[in-house]
Formats: sequence, C-alpha cells, structure tokens
Amino acid sequence: SIGYRNAFDMDFNADGELFAYDADMEWDMGMPWYRPTRVVHATDGSEFGWRSGTGKWPPYFPDSLPPVLDIGPGSPVGVTFGYGLRFPARYQKALFLLDWTFGTIYTVHLEPHGASYRGSLEQFLSRSPLPLTDAAVGPDGALYFAIGGRGTQSALYRVVYTGDEPTAPVDAHDAAGAELRSLRRKLEALHGPSDQPRSVVETVWPYLGHEDRFIRYAARIALEFQPVDVWASRVFAETDPQTLVTAAVALARQGKPIHQQPLLDALDGIDFGQCPEQLQLELLRAYALTFIRLGHPPADRARQLAKKLDAFYPGPSDWVNRELCRLLVYLDSPTVVAKTLPLMRKRHDNHRVFSKDVIARNTRYGGTIAQMLANTPDEQQIHYAFMLMNVKYGWTLEQRREYFAWFEKAAKWSGGASFAGFLKNIRDYAFNNMTEAEKKALASIADQPLIKEEQLPKPIGPGRDWTVEDLVRLASTKLKNRDFEAGRRAFRAAKCIQCHRFAGEGGATGPDLTNVAGRFGIRDLAEALIEPSKVISDQYRAMVIVTASGKTYTGRILNDDGKKLTVLIDPIDATKIVEIAKSDIEAMQPSPVSLMPKDLLDPLNEDEVLDLLAFLLSRGNPDAPYFRR
Repeated sequence: SIGYRNAFDMDFNADGELFAYDADMEWDMGMPWYRPTRVVHATDGSEFGWRSGTGKWPPYFPDSLPPVLDIGPGSPVGVTFGYGLRFPARYQKALFLLDWTFGTIYTVHLEPHGASYRGSLEQFLSRSPLPLTDAAVGPDGALYFAIGGRGTQSALYRVVYTGDEPTAPVDAHDAAGAELRSLRRKLEALHGPSDQPRSVVETVWPYLGHEDRFIRYAARIALEFQPVDVWASRVFAETDPQTLVTAAVALARQGKPIHQQPLLDALDGIDFGQCPEQLQLELLRAYALTFIRLGHPPADRARQLAKKLDAFYPGPSDWVNRELCRLLVYLDSPTVVAKTLPLMRKRHDNHRVFSKDVIARNTRYGGTIAQMLANTPDEQQIHYAFMLMNVKYGWTLEQRREYFAWFEKAAKWSGGASFAGFLKNIRDYAFNNMTEAEKKALASIADQPLIKEEQLPKPIGPGRDWTVEDLVRLASTKLKNRDFEAGRRAFRAAKCIQCHRFAGEGGATGPDLTNVAGRFGIRDLAEALIEPSKVISDQYRAMVIVTASGKTYTGRILNDDGKKLTVLIDPIDATKIVEIAKSDIEAMQPSPVSLMPKDLLDPLNEDEVLDLLAFLLSRGNPDAPYFRR
C-alpha cells in the first residue's frame, strides 16, 4: 500500500482489515491539491495518490482508492480500535484517532460499504491544550491516553464510562459486506506473477466492470501482473464501458507505444455524454494515462479527441470540468482559453469542511486556518489558472491581460505557507510561456509584484531612529493593552507583508513570521528588526555573484540545477529573478548585508512599534495577552 503523506499509526479491525490515519500538508491549504488528514482502508496493492506539491492525485482517479473519511487539518498520532472497552457498543467497535495539534480524540464509526467501509465522525474528547500522543485499551476496560511531545509536559489519563447504557462485550465482526470483502481478497491473492496467466485473466476480467470500486481496483492490479500480450487484444475488443475503461487504465500503465492507437480507438467508442460522473472521470484519466505512459498522440488524433471533448466543456460537474480542462490544454484545444477564463470569474464551492470549534483549540496553528476561512481562496479558479499556464498559443492580448490580472485578485486570498509561492510559480511559468512580443506588451501587468506598495497603508508617524535598546525598553513596560488590528496595520505599513507571511497573509520571499514568538525573545526579535544584517539565516542569505562579463548580481539563490543558478534579486518583488550560467560565474561569495532593508521601523511612532511587536508575538491570535480586552 502506497501513496501516503505520513501514516503515523494504524490498526486492524476484527475482520483483519487495516485502517491508517494519514497526515496532511498544511502548507498546501487553499490550493486544489490540498488533502486533509484522513482515514484510509489499506487494502492489498492500494494507492492513495500522495505526491509532493502539485502532483497529488485527486481521490476520483481510478488508479487510486478513495479515503474512508476526510477528517480535516491536524497532526495524526495514535490509532486504536475500541475492542475491550467497557463502553457502550458503538464505542467498542469504533476506531479511535488522536490528533496532537488540536487536542482531539475522534471516533470513527465504521460500517461496511461494498468491499470496503464508510465512516461517520464523532469528536469523542478534547481540551485546549491537549497534545495527544497515543492511546490503548486497558485490561480494566478503560481507555488510556498519553500526552506530551515538543517540549510539553507529559501525562497519562484514564477514561471510564459512568452512564446507564449496556457495556457488555459485543461481537466486533461485521457480517454485512462479508461476501464482497471475501471476493476482494480472492482477487488480491492473484496480485503477483502467475505461471498460468491466461487463467488469471479469465478469473479477473468479469470484475473489471464491477459496480464496486474496490473490486474493480483489485481485479485491475491482478491483471497488470500478467503479461500484456496475453490480454491486450481483449481490451480492444471490450464493449462494456466500465470494463473497457478499467482495462484501458491497466494497459496504459503496463503497455507499449504500439498499443496507443488501438487503445484510443477503443476508448473513442464510448459515448462520453451517456456516462455517469464517476465513469466520465475514469475515462478522462484513462485518456490521460494513455498519453502520459505511451506518448503524445499524432496531431490529427489530438485534434479529433479535443473536438469530441470540447462539446462537453464546461459541464455541470466541477470535478469533470477540472479533468476536461487538464486534457483539453494538453491536446491544445483552440477553445479552452476562451471557455476557461469565464470560469475563473465565477465563485465555486471548494467542497471543504473545516470544524471551527476544532481549529479554535490551537491558536498557534488554527489561527492561520481561521484566517483562510475568513478569506477563502477559490480552489477551482486556481486549478484553471494552473492548467492555463501551459497554453502557449492562441491567446488574444485581452485574454492574456485578464489571466494575469486574476493573480492580483488571488493574491488577496489567504492560504497555507506555500500559497503565495505556488501562485508566483504558476504566474512565472505562464509568463515564460509567452512570446517576447507578448512579454513586452504585458510587462506592466504580468511583471508586477503580487502585493503592491501603493496598496499598503502609510505609517502614521512621526517616526524616529529606533534602536534595539529602545524596543527592549518599551517592550519591558508597555507591551500590554495593545491593539491587534493596529499591529496588523503596522505590519503592512512597515512593508513587512511584502516579503513575509503572517497568519496566512503576505509574501513568500522571506521566512514565515507566524511562529516567530516560538523562536525569538524580545531582544532577538528587536535585533532582527533593527539590525537585520547582524545574524543572517543561511536559508535567506544573499550571494554576491560576479560574472565573466563584469556584471554583479546580489540576491538569494532559489535554484541550482547544476548548469545555471536562478537568483531572486529583489526581495520585495518575487518576479524579479535572473538566470546565470554557472560557467559564466567569475566569483561568488555570501553577502554581509541582509536582503531585508534596515530602518523599516523608522517611519513608525511608538504606538505603531508596540502594536507591531505585540502582533508579531501573538502568533495571529487577537486574544493573546498583549491586547486589550
């Protein structure tokens, strides 16, 4: 079983089925590829599609399996079934999940669903703070759980039931669904090479079109282990749409380029408009895999398929629209830009559910999430922008202007730590895909910073020449009854927001300052603000590069691919980068001067400085003790 971010713990149920609690990547929040923490049913050969960054698979891809249940943001730790608890029956059979970040023990009440399970979520126990680590059922029928980690005080707790419901032991086995689970396991037993491959193909083929996705998946994996020459011709002759799509996914994954044309012929025989949503999604993935694995189709074949799919785009399903857009961009559809830009003006449902009471249990991490919920990105629009960045040709100048203007709107949304960086990368990629004439015509809009200086408030002042000792002295006596919103304003007025993120807002060329209170004392923070060159992090240190032609560049190295360096030369504007061939470098050494300008606080008055310090130390929590009640 593969495709996990970090399955920290797992447990078997009474019927021998394995369940894992997988982690999220909180930096991805706000992006269409964000995946919340979730419970998965880890069957034999299962793939859950985790990939780094933008490469994550959506749960509807047929070459992966969906989760049992999405939980939300958090840090998965212990997992245990409630077998042996002297609790009411529903808790004896429940799956207990522990979340370190938000101090919550969840119970997932599983019920058989086809050859797998579905679950309902309950918040069983919580407190703030409660840094949970693990749990176990004791011989006395109580639930024991431990807390601690990351410098917090450890402790052991005991949970007992004192109500009136019966607590007699129950049979934890599930009779429901047993027949389909048994069938799935028989198919899984065929996951491997066989000395009788034709027999295996005959056995699994009828199940490639089964209504249950886990059965189809198990049958396909068994098929893929058999020599392709034994079953490829059968794919081309298949007439049942679901069986054909499942078999086509197998052939695209295991076949050779010679199989592409007959496979496309077979898939083209399916009436896309008559397919239900899930089959449409699987068919689009089958087409995509055919190109990913077997090569780009001939130009005439690409035009033919683009014309066929164009008739269905856009449609009523956001998910199908995502995959149609992905495929039409790849096929160089002449209409995909004109059809997609209007979708980037429309507000969409993100299909996300975040529990506000859960995230409120940890202001350090939950504050960023709350900020995002108050200023939610439109993930569907971001997906379209991500797809259109690959379109090189067929844009009008007005369409290009509209596309790049969208980034100014998107930059105002709040997301995880990588949100601004992802937007920048998408915009940069799109910009580099333009012709030189287009770049010149659009330089004024496509090359501008996502956070413009003219959009920032002006310091109230009057300012002064601030020193480290000034800040330390003020903080020792006046860092109370401050104003959170005034601190947020000062963060912007001092231009900190152009380079730094805080609680989900801001640029990404400098470090995220949301948790600066956990790393700096008052003096350290004052020195970082007043004397930025005194201590420079290696991660954000500028380099002075002198080329053979005598040019000198000072900036932070973003990438080194072995042949050239990509250098950010303006920390305020993340679009200002240069590429320098390593063979052209005469000399290179660390700069003794920080990229962060000094004197940024000098235009601020005393109240502005104090509110800014309180804001930075608050971790984004407006109820922190620095602020007036």
